[in-house]
Amino acid sequence: MLGSGLVARPLVQYLLEQTNAELVVAGNDRQRALELIADHPRAQAVELDVEADQPLLRQWVERSGVVVSLLPYLHHPTVGRICVEKGVSLVTTSYVSPAMQALHDQAVARGILLLNEVGLDPGIDHMSAMKTIRAVQEQGGRVLGFESFCGGLPAPEAADNPFRYKFSWSPRGVLLAGRNPARYLHQGRVVEIPSQALFKNPWLKNVAGVGDLEVYPNRDALPYQRLYGLEQAHTVFRATLRYPGWCEMMAVFAAAGLLDDSFRQDLAEKSWRRVWIEKYGLADDAPASRIASALHLSPKERIFLSLEWLGLFSATPVGAHSLLDGLTSAMQRRMAYQPGERDMVVLQHDFQVQFGGQPPRRTSARLIDYGVPFGDSSMSRTVGLPAAVAAKWIWLQRIRLTGVRIPVEPELYLPILSELHRMGICIVETNESE
Repeated sequence: MLGSGLVARPLVQYLLEQTNAELVVAGNDRQRALELIADHPRAQAVELDVEADQPLLRQWVERSGVVVSLLPYLHHPTVGRICVEKGVSLVTTSYVSPAMQALHDQAVARGILLLNEVGLDPGIDHMSAMKTIRAVQEQGGRVLGFESFCGGLPAPEAADNPFRYKFSWSPRGVLLAGRNPARYLHQGRVVEIPSQALFKNPWLKNVAGVGDLEVYPNRDALPYQRLYGLEQAHTVFRATLRYPGWCEMMAVFAAAGLLDDSFRQDLAEKSWRRVWIEKYGLADDAPASRIASALHLSPKERIFLSLEWLGLFSATPVGAHSLLDGLTSAMQRRMAYQPGERDMVVLQHDFQVQFGGQPPRRTSARLIDYGVPFGDSSMSRTVGLPAAVAAKWIWLQRIRLTGVRIPVEPELYLPILSELHRMGICIVETNESE
């Protein structure tokens, strides 16, 4: 296994408990790897930089039955190429990149599987969607509309800061996602949302058992029409869920330039207050009301007070060479989970289906999962365990597929969903007439 980050523990525990395989946890933080394996007799920790130590990586891959990578997605093509070279299958939780897709024919020729997108989103979202879509189609029905919503959030009792959001990992990825454009199909029409408009028109969705959550589009949904076999659908939409108020805050971040990751040599030692004074040409003794006015905010409104709570108008140094990384550090400092606090994962698919000449009806598939106080987070379980189950089935040679794949085939998603259900990660389906 490559990587020993925050979603690794459930995966490591599952593979050591549910198989008799020997497990090697390799990464650039050997101490963290040692903590994960906890002196287990069938596990060992290895220090390894996959880009700098490729000869060592080749040796370990060659000795393996299957490789699981939890590394950042940028490293996966390197790992994938070595897996193809050595004839060893690979599991990742990341989106398929063009560089990874380019390995498909070579992987088929070698008879190995490069299985990607086997986490939560992407992962459980694919598998739970395909289970329902396939069931409808096998009964002679049609899926006319598909909308998918997913979010990792603090449990309600832990959503106690002005942003109602917390991090158990670096906020950088969440912030970078705020720079992505989005595209989806709505009532037969393609809708394109430029990145600068991503947070401007959110809406609320009531999720049973949770309440109202804010919705905004998630990347490009159009490829899923083909991937999921939804050629007859007039609506295909994927979205992110947050507590209300998040989009308004992110829109201010974007408008103020805080999502800019351009390198600035002079920035690290500069205070946040100085950043705004120089950006807007304010006097050195400008009051908070002048900074608020420059940001088109009122000094008494919730957004300004939230940014102030984060320390973005203080004498605290930015502490980074880009505004994005400075914001990342500030959020990580102020918005971390405290010991014993729970996170929550919410995933819901809404389908519009039709059978024969009957009126269309709505079907939903919903997952609501909570972290364990002082134990594993829901995010770590719902990302790590699908990959662990996939790795086990590949290691046991129960999966015969080859090439670059994602889990949209029954041979993949049925056994993984079944095992997740056994571990309490359950998809609940409901039906209603229109």
